[in-house]
Amino acid sequence: MKPPLFEYRSPKTIEEAVSLLAGDADAMVLAGGQTLMPAMNFRIANPSMLVDIQHIATLKGITIEAGHIVLKAMTRHREFELDAGVRRANPLVAEVMQHVAHVPIRNRGTVVGSLCHADPSAEMPLLFTLLDGAMVAQGPSGRRSIPASEFFQSFLTTARRHDEIIIEASLPVLPAGAGWAFDEVTRRHGDYALVGVGCVLQIGAEGRAHDVRLAACGIADRPLRLAAAEAVLNGTTLDGTALDAAVAASVSAVTQADDAATSPAYRRRVLGTLIRRLVALAAQRAGNGNRP
Repeated sequence: MKPPLFEYRSPKTIEEAVSLLAGDADAMVLAGGQTLMPAMNFRIANPSMLVDIQHIATLKGITIEAGHIVLKAMTRHREFELDAGVRRANPLVAEVMQHVAHVPIRNRGTVVGSLCHADPSAEMPLLFTLLDGAMVAQGPSGRRSIPASEFFQSFLTTARRHDEIIIEASLPVLPAGAGWAFDEVTRRHGDYALVGVGCVLQIGAEGRAHDVRLAACGIADRPLRLAAAEAVLNGTTLDGTALDAAVAASVSAVTQADDAATSPAYRRRVLGTLIRRLVALAAQRAGNGNRP
């Protein structure tokens, strides 16, 4: 299929791009286009204008500063995945990125574009939710920072206003000694996750876990922190009893209805399996100093 008719604009500054969006309620931002263009071809999206931001020089690049990885809006998935500084600062990123679609898609698609699309089964929203990432939006009234906990509001819905552009996103550097893990279950490699789980934790005195973070995608209308499971696991040695309790505390988080892919009962079962597996892997990695 072919997309509907639309105007095309290629601004050279953020201010020009914001002005174009503010002047047309049906305009949409084009970055990598790996989701938007198929949606237009299927007539799911019908923008009156595409505002292509790929030629705005200030929207390119990755920096690591003040304990955070900052990536600009036009950072491609593959660039984020292969950046040596990012791998050292936060090895969880590369582990998650391997599950994002396929290499040709990652070559063109952008991280910020995935965050703005906000598919509740996608890996990037989960990563930013897990690590308390943040997005910076720029609109006619200036800039504002939006934490991931507020940014993802519902299925394909974010806190970004129509006349704003997310100009950058940031993630914290993993603390020294932190262990990390991510995995997901999909129908085929490269598909969106039926269930995905990420974990970050530290092991302290007497082998007890602290600063446990767990998040999941594919189980609700947005990525979720599994706060009840985190509370159960903090202060424990992560033995079988603690893991069983963490799984039991998480099952109510699964609110995704039956769909063509699977059932809530299956999602609950997969969620429990991934929690057990990934907490154990993160604990094994904690304190080992085995970063790239």
